[in-house]
Amino acid sequence: QVQLVESGGGLVQAGASLRLSCVASGRTFGSYIMGWFRRAPGKEREFVASITQNGWSTYYANSVKGRFTISRDNAKNTVWLQMNSLEAEDTAVYYCAARRTTATVYEIWGQGTQVTVSS
Repeated sequence: QVQLVESGGGLVQAGASLRLSCVASGRTFGSYIMGWFRRAPGKEREFVASITQNGWSTYYANSVKGRFTISRDNAKNTVWLQMNSLEAEDTAVYYCAARRTTATVYEIWGQGTQVTVSS
């Protein structure tokens, strides 16, 4: 199993940028599809972005398309979420998650990092 630790959250003003990092332990990081999710106050967790094992394909929620970019470096056991043009609606706890290709749900979750955007 892979263990995930997120970092990079903070308090920024609308229009600013942040880059979240997720560092994985273990030797099988490259076998997992990686994703970013977020949970805003009073709302359920929602999908933000995902990236395939080799990094060749990425997927984004409509709400973040054109603003967020997910990337990974398997040699560094790290996945990033570059967030640009942040809006107040992006305020949430952001979670890094991992799943095997054959799994239908994300199996491994990080502890989360808080992102707060002031308008």
